[in-house]
Amino acid sequence: MSIVYLGLGSNIRPEENMSLGVRELRRHYGEVDVSAVYRSAAVGFEGDDFLNLVLRLRSKETPLEICNEIERLHNLAGRDRGNEKWVSRPLDIDLLLYNDRVIDERPVRVPRSDILEYSFVLRPLAELAPDLVHPVTGKTMLAHWQEFDAESQPLELVGVIL
Repeated sequence: MSIVYLGLGSNIRPEENMSLGVRELRRHYGEVDVSAVYRSAAVGFEGDDFLNLVLRLRSKETPLEICNEIERLHNLAGRDRGNEKWVSRPLDIDLLLYNDRVIDERPVRVPRSDILEYSFVLRPLAELAPDLVHPVTGKTMLAHWQEFDAESQPLELVGVIL
């Protein structure tokens, strides 16, 4: 059984779409652990704020099979896959970590670079798994969060229960 971390975000009907994503992941994978939900400003474009969380699950699926399930959920939420990277979206799910594997074979790239670049990924990941060691840096997620410039990317804890 592999331990997998996913990042979920939404800025189009975010509570509804985040609930859909978590519900479908529970249906498909069984028990999942979910971080708190955080609000953050859109990055790279002008748009509504995002709600974000990190989720941990256990699976026998390969990273590619998990990526295929993620795409199914994107489609279920009505995500339109255009050429633009920085746009509003009903649901955005990213494979962050798959055990301690380092993979760079499209469409699978783990660990995802977003972990160390964005507070909306690192803070909930550090909350959910503070002692988890990043497979490239060798540091724990909590150590990375303590070193992160949190003021540069402010987050707001929101009381959304999923």
